[in-house]
Amino acid sequence: MAEPEDAVAIRHVTERLMKAHPQLDAGLVHSSVRTAYEELRYARVRTCLPVLMERRAKDLLPPDEQTERHN
Repeated sequence: MAEPEDAVAIRHVTERLMKAHPQLDAGLVHSSVRTAYEELRYARVRTCLPVLMERRAKDLLPPDEQTERHN
């Protein structure tokens, strides 16, 4: 279970990515953010966690070209 401040970061990162990629399924975005969090949850520098989660989650999402072809 995520710490309360981590849960807020997860929600904010998910919201930012959903706004940036509205063509993607919300479940896919949430899953990528959750995976990123699980990979980084033991990071020592907690202040960087949201930025690192967002970068990692973006890497896990399909490229924009692939999602545009499916629309």
